[in-house]
Amino acid sequence: MADTIYPKLIGARLRSQMSYRASFAMDFLTQVIAQCYELLVILILFTQIHALGGFTKNEVLLMYAFAGAAFGVADLFAGQLDNLPTYIRTGSFDVLLMRPLGTLPQIMCSDIRLRRIGRITGGLAVMGYALANVPIDWSPAKVVLTIATPVAGAVIYSSVWVVACSTCFWIVDGREFANAVTYGSNAFTSYPTNVYSRPLRWVMAYIVPGAFVAYYPSLALLGKQDPLGLPGWVGWTSPLVAALAAAAAGLVWRFAVRHYRGTGS
Repeated sequence: MADTIYPKLIGARLRSQMSYRASFAMDFLTQVIAQCYELLVILILFTQIHALGGFTKNEVLLMYAFAGAAFGVADLFAGQLDNLPTYIRTGSFDVLLMRPLGTLPQIMCSDIRLRRIGRITGGLAVMGYALANVPIDWSPAKVVLTIATPVAGAVIYSSVWVVACSTCFWIVDGREFANAVTYGSNAFTSYPTNVYSRPLRWVMAYIVPGAFVAYYPSLALLGKQDPLGLPGWVGWTSPLVAALAAAAAGLVWRFAVRHYRGTGS
């Protein structure tokens, strides 16, 4: 039953948004401009330096593009979890529990915003430029890695979103904490991991694990050694890390839902 309901829910949401095409176009353009502002920061930075953490401008742009495209996909499908505090506070989450569907997919399908495609488009555009201007010794395996990296990154981001927002079952107004982890991860992964201090690196790169969104896949594509000393094969493990992150996020979500006590109303 879920195989047919979820596509219908998503289709209904998309049709309702496309009925206001001018509004969609403006929202889409706004997302692209916002992505350009983040890109502008990197470009201005490289007017003052020649390399960042041992990486050239185009190599950093490749990491930024992977992170941006992955975050855009995650925001499109998992961004609705930002509304979880409202579901809990108003008692709307009780309604989700009464339906014969998973609570997490229901929230993720509840309010898909097409305007978020603008962020994905901006990331893909920068990715095309970066891939054309960095030295990559192409092989079939690297082509697959290039395609898989944004997908794996989106899964990692989405998993982080689920885990961070699960805290709202205990801290009802925990949205700011969740945003610090989710949106903070996007800012972190847009730059080489080795430029950060050791404590921040351990938390955001390996515990979160943001380093596998863009940094290590970029090293594998570029054929560069990790300045932090990890072996080269680590750059090929992003899909595995994404699968483990998704499994962990599922466990955390189920644990949180089982301990949900409702509003009492």
